[in-house]
Amino acid sequence: MRLVNFDGRLGLDVAGRFVDAEIASGRRIPADPMAAFENWDALRRLSAEQTAGDAGPILVPERLGPPVPRPTQVFAIGLNYRDHAEEAGLPIPELPMVFTKFPTCLAGPTAEVPLTSDRVDWEVEQVVVIGREAEAVAKEHAWEYVAGFCVGQDVSDRKLQFASKPPQFSLGKSARAFGPIGPALVSLDEFPDPDALRLRCWVGGELMQESTTENLIFSVPELIAYVSRYCVLLPGDLIFTGTPGGVGSVREPRRYLVAGETIESEIEGIGRLSNRCVAGR
Repeated sequence: MRLVNFDGRLGLDVAGRFVDAEIASGRRIPADPMAAFENWDALRRLSAEQTAGDAGPILVPERLGPPVPRPTQVFAIGLNYRDHAEEAGLPIPELPMVFTKFPTCLAGPTAEVPLTSDRVDWEVEQVVVIGREAEAVAKEHAWEYVAGFCVGQDVSDRKLQFASKPPQFSLGKSARAFGPIGPALVSLDEFPDPDALRLRCWVGGELMQESTTENLIFSVPELIAYVSRYCVLLPGDLIFTGTPGGVGSVREPRRYLVAGETIESEIEGIGRLSNRCVAGR
């Protein structure tokens, strides 16, 4: 099942066309994309009934919003790929390094990204979407709490992030449109092996990052078990699971985003984000 936010309405992606959940369900499912989690089983039944011939308009990427537009909490994990920790010259963490992104940073898969300084960087990430309330979940049962995945881009203002000691991770990663997600929320059952998804990032057409989620230091079940030990996870909460090596701030010479170029972020089985950078205010 592929859930989308199309013109602000909840629906299904059926062969690249939009099925409006409210209309197709006879108004039993609300149009608000955040209603997906309270109506998950109904959406699965609706999805199973659809064929390409039933679908409506073509899903124009520019009309897609974030599949989860208003999560209660957005968690993120730092240094969760060995090659990223090594390129940053930092030790491999013994426990997940958890911080937060503020929900107002979320944006759709083609949203423009205003650059807040001359040191804004890219980070392609797998985003886990929590499907039901989770507290003190055992690692062995963690997948039961996952609704699915989105592609995410953890845009980061390194100037602000490292302006003080200790660093300001949350502030440096939460400006407007610093958290594009999408293009769809793809349910967990769509992935033969959810632990092995290839992710890539291009900047200005140049491949900058390529890896697989097999290389996560802390797996998705380990992250859910760890975070839920200390925080209650709610339906719709997001976990940005970390980025692989290849970010701009540790390259020689340093490479940062500039206005006019596009960040493309892709995960197999989910799709691609395409976010153009623009000058900040």
